[in-house]
Amino acid sequence: MKKLLCVGAAVALLAAGVTGCQKSEEETAAASAGGTQTAQTTITWWAFPTFGNEGLYEREVIAAFEAANPDIKVNLETIDFTSGPDKIVAAIEGGTAPDVLFDAPGRIIEYGRNGKLVSLDDMFTDEFRTDVGNDALLSSCSDGQTYWMYPLSISPFCMSINREMWEEVGALQYVNLEGDRAWTTENFIKALDAFAAAGKIAISVYCGGQGGDQGTRALVTNLYSGQMANADMTAYTMDSPENIRALQLIKEYADKGAIDKGVSIVASDELQRYQQGIFGSSICWGTSNALNYATDAFTQVTLPFPSDDGVPELEYLVNGFCVFDNQDAARAEAAKKFVAFICDDAEWGPKSVIQSGAFPVRSSFGNLYPGNDEYALLSSWTQYYGPYYNTMKGFNGMRTEWWNMLQRILLDTQPVEEAAAECASKATAGIN
Repeated sequence: MKKLLCVGAAVALLAAGVTGCQKSEEETAAASAGGTQTAQTTITWWAFPTFGNEGLYEREVIAAFEAANPDIKVNLETIDFTSGPDKIVAAIEGGTAPDVLFDAPGRIIEYGRNGKLVSLDDMFTDEFRTDVGNDALLSSCSDGQTYWMYPLSISPFCMSINREMWEEVGALQYVNLEGDRAWTTENFIKALDAFAAAGKIAISVYCGGQGGDQGTRALVTNLYSGQMANADMTAYTMDSPENIRALQLIKEYADKGAIDKGVSIVASDELQRYQQGIFGSSICWGTSNALNYATDAFTQVTLPFPSDDGVPELEYLVNGFCVFDNQDAARAEAAKKFVAFICDDAEWGPKSVIQSGAFPVRSSFGNLYPGNDEYALLSSWTQYYGPYYNTMKGFNGMRTEWWNMLQRILLDTQPVEEAAAECASKATAGIN
């Protein structure tokens, strides 16, 4: 009888244990539905190295966000500017796109037009639009109908020279180091002559891919006041007389050795060689690259691009975020909440702007760089911002046509006029 009672008790305890486990699972499920425990929505952020420090800042802001939002977990993956664009396209096509991407309008607006993104219209409140106070900047985040990118910061693209090298070859005399530092194509040519005579490379027209191609476009269009597109942005115009003249000048001095024929390199390679003192200048400069490619080996002097009339027309970077449509409403809302935290939080918004090395789109953030003369100079260049063509239809296709055109010109496989005409024709066809 005692044995039977013991067996019965054991069976009862075992049954109770099973029931207890089942109850625990039910409680966990209930908690996930809003009970005592907090369910987590997991999102993924892909980040180009705009913030520098190999993801250190990204991890800091993620930790702060997760502390304030324990129901959301953010996974970080850093990508580079060389392989990153292709990796994004492959992920989109494979159905494995991230939830959040930090990039520029050129690619983001294209993703939006192709139905790959979540609309961010609800984030562009009256308060936000008033705080930005710049219609051109706001329009860069839209395809004309829907806002696809939420902006964080803005800065001009420009160039930088190695002061000591330019002085050594006798070219520094042709640079304007006063006021807003605007200078002329005439003096740029004199500087190229000095570099050619010294057997040194002034600049590189890198065209091994699309990375940093805004630098080569800005150089070409500024030399003789050309434009990349017509006024209503319905056609690309790299074959205009002004641009052809500029391309011919570049070809001439590339043959003389003053300009590097960068057919096998992209901007990141150019920046490294500038930092190493191999090239006398970088034409892919900006606040972010100034931080990432700083050096104590020589003095880096920031300049606008040279222009025939001494009035540059600068391209500019708008940094911002998009949210991919992964067919999960909870992830989309969590991603938008994360983007708003990075850009708008009273503490982390200004921190994020500073870490990007650019200027805030929100006027309420004020001057984040008091006493910084270099940033005061760059801020004054907003007067030279040109038309923003990066959100035109077919922009990404145009970029491929552009660097291929430069290769054909520099490698002598096609005359300048024919190469420019082919580039303009194919890029314009890509609009439709």
